Amino acid sequence: MHVKKGDKVQVISGKDKGKQGVILEAYPKKDRVLVEGVNVIKKHSKPSQMNPQGGIISQEAPIHVSNVMPIDPKTGNPTRVGYKVVDGKKVRIAKKSGEALDK
Repeated sequence: MHVKKGDKVQVISGKDKGKQGVILEAYPKKDRVLVEGVNVIKKHSKPSQMNPQGGIISQEAPIHVSNVMPIDPKTGNPTRVGYKVVDGKKVRIAKKSGEALDK
């Protein structure tokens, strides 16, 4: 997968196109990611121990990983991801600026 938890990404297609957010969780087996503030759904919940009030809760739903692009740390625009081996480690780099995406 070209993105991982903690990456700042931009949605490139779908109802939330253009929105930016941080990846909260990644599900590599399902090829989906959970992005903060993107694909928000309303969920009806019964009263429980965790939520004694019950009611309607807004929460993010996962979106397909192909619909997001990482943000280039240098320019702030969405970029494709390349890979380079640096000191024996595989590092993700931004195609636009050549800047490393991994800290």
